[in-house]
Amino acid sequence: MNRPEVQRRPTAWEKQSFRSLLEKTDTFVRCVEIVTSRGMITETRGRRVLDLARGLCDHPDVHALSITDNPGGNAMVGADLLGTDLISRGQEVIIHLSCKDWNRNALQGRGWQLASEGFSNILALSGDYPVSGYRGTAAGVFDTDSVGLLKMFSEMNAGMTVEEGRKQEVLARTNFFMGAVVNNHKRCEREVMPQYYKLAKKIQSGAQFIFSQIGYDARKQDELLKYMDLHGLKAPVVGNVYVLSAGAARFFNKGNIPGVTVTDDLLAVVEKQAKSKDKGKAFFLELAARQFAIVRGLGYRGVYLGGHLKVSDVEKVFELEASYGEDDWKDFAREIQYPLPGEFYYLEKDGDNGLSTTEISASYLKQKTLAYRPQSTPPPSVGYRINRWVHDRFFEPGTLGNSFVRKVYEMLDRKPAASRMAHLLEQAMKIPMFDCRDCGDCSLPEIAYLCPESQCVKNQRNGPCGGTRDGMCEVGEKECIWSRAYERLKAYGEEEGLLDRPVVFKNGGLKGTSAWANRFLERDHLSRPNE
Repeated sequence: MNRPEVQRRPTAWEKQSFRSLLEKTDTFVRCVEIVTSRGMITETRGRRVLDLARGLCDHPDVHALSITDNPGGNAMVGADLLGTDLISRGQEVIIHLSCKDWNRNALQGRGWQLASEGFSNILALSGDYPVSGYRGTAAGVFDTDSVGLLKMFSEMNAGMTVEEGRKQEVLARTNFFMGAVVNNHKRCEREVMPQYYKLAKKIQSGAQFIFSQIGYDARKQDELLKYMDLHGLKAPVVGNVYVLSAGAARFFNKGNIPGVTVTDDLLAVVEKQAKSKDKGKAFFLELAARQFAIVRGLGYRGVYLGGHLKVSDVEKVFELEASYGEDDWKDFAREIQYPLPGEFYYLEKDGDNGLSTTEISASYLKQKTLAYRPQSTPPPSVGYRINRWVHDRFFEPGTLGNSFVRKVYEMLDRKPAASRMAHLLEQAMKIPMFDCRDCGDCSLPEIAYLCPESQCVKNQRNGPCGGTRDGMCEVGEKECIWSRAYERLKAYGEEEGLLDRPVVFKNGGLKGTSAWANRFLERDHLSRPNE
């Protein structure tokens, strides 16, 4: 009697690479997020995280484990400590790399370290602003951002040229497979559209895969893919599914995690379910499984599963999703739509399924047809109009004014005392007008005459971070400069060009020098095009 053949489950060593799965197969990729712990890995919390990671490593349906880098702005164990254990077991690992704690030299050095240790999958992040620290809140670094990090690592992949004294050396190529995050789950047009523009910038700068941010609105999840298709943005997208708990939902609802929203309507459902005997656990796992089915049905290339999970929770979500019928996701998509009140959508709503059509919103297009006009909302300020006038006539290369002022600064450059006086005059004008911090490498014309040094806690020069809430900065009580810049440019019909320029790397060596002199004498970042 012949015994039935037993299907052998593949080991971690037999799993395909994350890159290969996304680039060479049609496999629906399953990633699970691992949040590192505080304290040594040998402590109870550390051992718990390690046991979870090892348990998932042995799971044949988990294709990659994604390890966080000081999430929420807190100090945690480094991602590569845990990652080294996992890649030694044959597991595909994605290392999060955030700009909040490292300057560009440290990020570059860390890149070479990770490449040397065998890591290839990198998720480039600007990072959450620090909320804690030893003996007080730590200062964020933000010497560059996710776009700058992608650009730098792309050059490392191509073989970076470095200077050793008077000699130049081309270093061996790294082989990073780089990803980035996009967050379109936001209320305001001035937040959503810059996120889409920055997504394009990330892909242009080297992002080879995209993770969406946590969100509970299937229409926005659908819109993201359709926006990318309409605008020719080619990169596989993995949909974020976070397994809620009552505590996490309340935390998100209060805005405690920048860029993550649980609306009042969703919170009301959560609170009701949390009164059950299992405190809502069955509901939360079912909700996650239904979101899993939605992202698969919409055409995402994979799912990114997060939350405070056990191996059994991950398995349950996988099991539930596998039990659904082929078209069940369409019903789930109609149900799981928890937008913010008055939320902006780029695309028209499909009346049949509640998702998005491929038609651009009529109300959005109507506003765009209004050229610069006093009735624009909000109208550009007099100061902004003057700044544009001055820039176009004196700072724009090729103009008569530019040629004249350049000659003046060439003369001043040979007379140190006069040069210092001109710098003082510049500061006397720029400090009251822009709250200038004398960085010497000015980005005012690139952000609609708003200073990233003084008005953005993360000094974002390549587009907004994902942490805004209703257009407001995640730190303090001020509006995001990129939301303001979008509105200023929109009054002139120029908002779509918000990020249409080379990646900006501020030259820290110019701090305390004249930004005007550096512009006219071609010393600033605008004189060093990198694209």
